[in-house]
Amino acid sequence: MVTSIQFSQCRTAGPYLCGLCGSFLLSCFPMNRDTYTVTHSVFLRLLALITCIAFVSLWTQITGLAGKNGILPASTFLELVAQRFGWQRYWLIPSLCWLNSSDLFLQSLCAGGAVLSLLLFAGRFQATILFLLWAFYLSLCAVSRDFLAFQWDVLLLETGFLAILLMSQQRIARLLLYWLLFRLMFSSGMVKLLSEDLTWRNFTALNFHYETQPLPTWIGWYAHQLPSWFQKISTTIMFGVELLIPFFIFLPRRFRLTACCSLIGFQILIFVTGNYCFFNLLAIALCLLLVEDAHWPEWIRKRFQQSAIPHAWSIWPVRVAASILFFLSLVELSGTLHLAKYWPQSIVQIYRVVAPFRTVNGYGLFAVMTTTRPEIVIEGSNDGTEWKSYEFKYKPGDLRKHPSFVEPHQPRLDWQMWFAALENYQSNDWFVPFCTRLLDGSPEVLSLLAHNPFPVAPPKFVRAMWYEYHFTTIAGRRSTGNWWTREWKGAYSPVFSRGA
Repeated sequence: MVTSIQFSQCRTAGPYLCGLCGSFLLSCFPMNRDTYTVTHSVFLRLLALITCIAFVSLWTQITGLAGKNGILPASTFLELVAQRFGWQRYWLIPSLCWLNSSDLFLQSLCAGGAVLSLLLFAGRFQATILFLLWAFYLSLCAVSRDFLAFQWDVLLLETGFLAILLMSQQRIARLLLYWLLFRLMFSSGMVKLLSEDLTWRNFTALNFHYETQPLPTWIGWYAHQLPSWFQKISTTIMFGVELLIPFFIFLPRRFRLTACCSLIGFQILIFVTGNYCFFNLLAIALCLLLVEDAHWPEWIRKRFQQSAIPHAWSIWPVRVAASILFFLSLVELSGTLHLAKYWPQSIVQIYRVVAPFRTVNGYGLFAVMTTTRPEIVIEGSNDGTEWKSYEFKYKPGDLRKHPSFVEPHQPRLDWQMWFAALENYQSNDWFVPFCTRLLDGSPEVLSLLAHNPFPVAPPKFVRAMWYEYHFTTIAGRRSTGNWWTREWKGAYSPVFSRGA
C-alpha cells in the first residue's frame, strides 16, 4: 500500500504538477477548431445503446452466474472478502452490492442500467447518468469475477468514465478518448510481437484463428477455408492496421479520416467472422469520434446539431483529472510493452491502488494464438454407465451445430468454457461449482444451457470429457452435413457425484 507520506506529497504537489501535465498534454497533440457537436451527440447515443445491450445481455444471465444459486454467488464472495480485508474491502471490491447482494438487487442493477441507458440516449441528465452507469457496471464486474473480466467490460467502463468529461471540457475528453482508441489498437498489435509467438512471427496465425476463436460464425468457417497465402496477406494487413494506423489518429484531418475508415473496416471484418459481443460496436463508436461535423450526412447534422449545452465545470479540476488518467495510462501501457521496470516502484504502487476502479486498463487480444481447439463436453449419468450430454447454447458441441451469430449478446458461460478447455479444471475456480450446480439441478444455472438431458431430476453423476474440434472441409461438410469433426482426448475432470 502507498504510505501516508506519499499520499501527503500527492495532495500538496499533485494539483500543480497535474495542471502542468494537462497543459503539456494538450500542446503535444494540438487539435484544430473544427466542430464536433454532432460527433459527440452521435457518440453518446451509440454509447447509450451499447451500454443498454451490455446490461440487458447480462440481465438474462446474472442469477445463473452470480446469484444465490449461481455458479459464483456474489454474497458468498463478499462475505469472504469482508472477513479477510475488513474495511479495505470497500476499496478492493468497489461495488454497490455491499449494500445488498440478493438476486433481486443484482437484477435491479442490470434493469436500472438498461433504463438509464435509454435516458442517456434521450439526452436526459447525461453527466449524472454516465456516472451511475459506470457505478452500476463496475459493481457487477466486481462481484461477478471471471464472468465479467473480459477486455470489453473494462473498455466499456473506461469509455463511459471518460465520456463524463464530454459534458464539460469536450476537447480534453475527446483527446483522452482518442488516446484510448490508440492504446486499444496499438497494444493489440504490440502484444502479438512481444509474445514471440511463432504463428504471428511467420504470419500463419490466421490459418488457425477462425477455427480456434471462442465463438466463430458461419462466415468464419468459410474464412478458414481460404488458402494459406491469403491468410498471410491478411495477417500482414492486420499488423499494418494495428501498429501503423493508430498513429494517424493524432495527425491532420485526412489522416484521421483514413484511420477512422481503416479501423472501422477492420472491426467489421472481426464482427462478421467471430462473436465478440459489443466489443466491435464500442470500438466503432470510438472511431467515429475522429469524424468532424462537416463530414456527417446532412440529415444527421440536422438531427443532432442541437445538443445539450455542456455543464460549466471549472477547467482546472478537469485538466487535473485528465492528466492523472493520462499519466496512469502511460504506466499501464508501459506494462503492456514490458517497460514497467523503468517506473519508480512508488508510481507502480499508485496505479495498483486505483486499479480496482477499472478507469485505466490494459488491452491486447490474442497475444498467443491457439493452434488447436480443445472443447469440454459435460455429461451426466444416473448409473455411471449411460451418459447424456448437456448442450450449450452457442459453443460447439453437436457436430452438426451451425456456427451462428450471437453478438452483441455475450453468453458468458460459453466463453468461460473456451478458456477452461485451454487449462486444467483446477485452474478454473468456477468449474467445480458449475458441476455442483448441475448435480443440484439449479434452475438458474440450467437456464444458461440449451438442453438439459435430465428434465425430471438432476443426475447422480457429472463428468467432463476433453475433445479436440476442427472445422470440416468444404467436401466434408457436403458429404456429412457436419460443421465440425472431433477427436476424444481423455477425461477433463474426475466424476463428480452428489454428496461427494
